[in-house]
Amino acid sequence: MSLDPVADEAVTPFVRKAAAWSWRLLVVVATIVTLLWLIKRLEVIVVPVALATTVAALLLPAVDFIDRRGAPRGAAVAVVLLAGVAVVGGILSFVVSQFIEGAPQLVEQVTRSIDGVRHWLINGPLHLSKEQIDQAGNTAIEALRRNQEKLTTGALSTAGTLTELITGALLTLFTLIFLLQGGRGIFAFVTKVFPSNVRERVRDAGRAGFHSLIGYVRATFLVALVDAIGIGTGLAIMGIPLALPLASLVFMGAFIPLVGAVIAGFLAVVVALLAKGLVYALITLGLIIAVQQLEGHVLQPLVMGRAVSIHPLAVVLAIAGGGVLAGIIGALLAVPTVAFINSATRVLLAKDPAAEEARQESEDSVVIKATTDDVRPDD
Repeated sequence: MSLDPVADEAVTPFVRKAAAWSWRLLVVVATIVTLLWLIKRLEVIVVPVALATTVAALLLPAVDFIDRRGAPRGAAVAVVLLAGVAVVGGILSFVVSQFIEGAPQLVEQVTRSIDGVRHWLINGPLHLSKEQIDQAGNTAIEALRRNQEKLTTGALSTAGTLTELITGALLTLFTLIFLLQGGRGIFAFVTKVFPSNVRERVRDAGRAGFHSLIGYVRATFLVALVDAIGIGTGLAIMGIPLALPLASLVFMGAFIPLVGAVIAGFLAVVVALLAKGLVYALITLGLIIAVQQLEGHVLQPLVMGRAVSIHPLAVVLAIAGGGVLAGIIGALLAVPTVAFINSATRVLLAKDPAAEEARQESEDSVVIKATTDDVRPDD
């Protein structure tokens, strides 16, 4: 309310409305900034919990399946976690062994390529002298040596200290165990802080958001697997060194939409160029483009479902914002977070939350559709 009605009447209605909107928007922006600052300060806690929630969305249906067959809940969690650790450990061991086995061949082929480029620079149309080439190479090596400490420091600061990594890994594991064991009860307990007249609406929104998260994680895993198999098979057929490690990078990169697969594919093209030459590099590029087209026009519409579909602009902005706030982990968690918030908000603001939740579930693809019992926390 204005303290001076005369002065207030002297201001045009447009200015009064603009002023009213301005201070409200300032409050909203200040709240968002404060929330982001708090998340940044508590990053060592927020990131492991977010990672554990994402992994729980992938493993929870398997735990529920074993649980429904009569096995104790704790035993089901233990079996799924041990199986997951065994699979991931086996894949990592296989990839590392393949990298160690293929690295000498790659180094040898890269050395031959460098010698060929040097021969072309000396005897080709440029007619550079051997002294000029050696000087350029020595300058590049010296520059790397001078900046080695900075590069190492930057890598360590990005990855975090060893203590933080161990702490984060243990917190992620413990959180994952408790979410798989009694996540529904935890959710029901946390939502009791809301007033009773809106509690069910909040629970409906949470269920819809987690359902969307399950669909996103399942679909992304399937798409990443198909990308890795397609690109890895093509690289192996062409005889590109480190085909399996590169396929593994494609698999991991696919979990960061738009950006991750492009970066991993670029690395595959670079390796093909250094090891086999321009023709194989172009073939590799064509293979990656073909796989990406298959993903964009067939796999994504088929397995994602409309309930987890997000506008490409929102994906790009989410990845950029997540990368700025938390680096690679932020970019990895950005899109599933947006998918969760998108579905939860739609249910939260709907006139009939239960109907909106059911509509979102019915729009999912059969490939990723989860039953209501799989995602509903017990009250």
